[in-house]
Amino acid sequence: MADEPSADTVMDASEQAPAGRPFVERPDDAAALRAAMARSPVTLLTGPRQAGKSTLVRRVVDPSPAAVFDLEDYRDLARLAEPMLALRDTGATIVIDEAQRMSELFESLRVLVDESRRPGRFVVLGSASPDLVGLGSESLAGRVTLVELAGFRLSDIGASRLDDLWVRGGLPESFLAADDEASNAWRDDYIATFLERDLAGFGFRFPATTMRRFWTMLAHYHGQTWNGAAIARSIDVSEATVRRLVDALTDALVVRQLPAWFANISKRQVKAPRVYVRDCGLLHRLLGIGTRLDLERHPKLGSSWEGMVLEQLLARFGDTAAAFWSTHSGAELDLRLEIGGRVIGFEIKRTERPSTTKSMHNAIADLSLDHLVIAHAGTHRFDLADRITAVAATDLLTEVDPLAGL
Repeated sequence: MADEPSADTVMDASEQAPAGRPFVERPDDAAALRAAMARSPVTLLTGPRQAGKSTLVRRVVDPSPAAVFDLEDYRDLARLAEPMLALRDTGATIVIDEAQRMSELFESLRVLVDESRRPGRFVVLGSASPDLVGLGSESLAGRVTLVELAGFRLSDIGASRLDDLWVRGGLPESFLAADDEASNAWRDDYIATFLERDLAGFGFRFPATTMRRFWTMLAHYHGQTWNGAAIARSIDVSEATVRRLVDALTDALVVRQLPAWFANISKRQVKAPRVYVRDCGLLHRLLGIGTRLDLERHPKLGSSWEGMVLEQLLARFGDTAAAFWSTHSGAELDLRLEIGGRVIGFEIKRTERPSTTKSMHNAIADLSLDHLVIAHAGTHRFDLADRITAVAATDLLTEVDPLAGL
């Protein structure tokens, strides 16, 4: 098992969060932000609402109040009436928060950056995908580095808190709540506010009641292959509408569409993506789950565990080439990643006694995997077959180099 993070680096009691809770250090995300700022004049930090983006930037950048522009604050919007003057280079890093609310600003950023390409000049925060924020176009190509911040990583909070992370999710306010009741209430409010206000701020004009019905239905499909026709029938809308709805939630970074991987083989392969509610805490509230006992009794128990571990793996190893694989004959692989020049497959099993299956051997052969790892709920690492190793999920998510020796 990996060592537990020390109190000095994880739960720093001398640094209190605004609500009086212990502050949680996020060293991996802080390092990623610093590295991006050292490379590019513009760093785009994206993540869902309330993921802790502003807190991380304050911790890493420590900007002066004059260098921060919150585009949800009308006073800061007034300061940006003349962006070329307000954002001139003073040698300090300028932070622009909730940038998706003013995408026209990025043309000014391009001009300013071309005048001075000093690394770390701008840090732009957005609660939506890069395309939606406005940086997906070529306007800042070669000038911007993208960093994504999700909820807490297991390595931030320690392996002993895995169950808490699983039940409450990784959004800081939910995870750090005083008890389950407070965490549930916060997540319920988050869902309501997100549907009633935040989506409109992103430019989506769907009724909140329709979006809630859809998101709840999507939670019941969590971990399954996308079937727009079935979901459309369930909520009595068109298939084109549910396509727009799932894309809206994906752009808002609360849903993941994991693409299918296609191998050059003769077998018929699944082409539709798998869908996941990215934060397991939000998934549980959409499913009406409030406690660990509720979760243990719920039919989505295994899918919930799979989604939680999958999101943690992607935060750990990156999601650039992430995909799942499935054939119509039943062979499948939960996650295919390219890590350090190697192709690694992951099967995620909520069991302490994982075993090999024919599907795993098919995946190794058909996908030319260098190794297949079974991420399991136990505490040990052991080889099961040639190129198949069972590794405790906690070790995969917290050890310095969990894939060493594979």
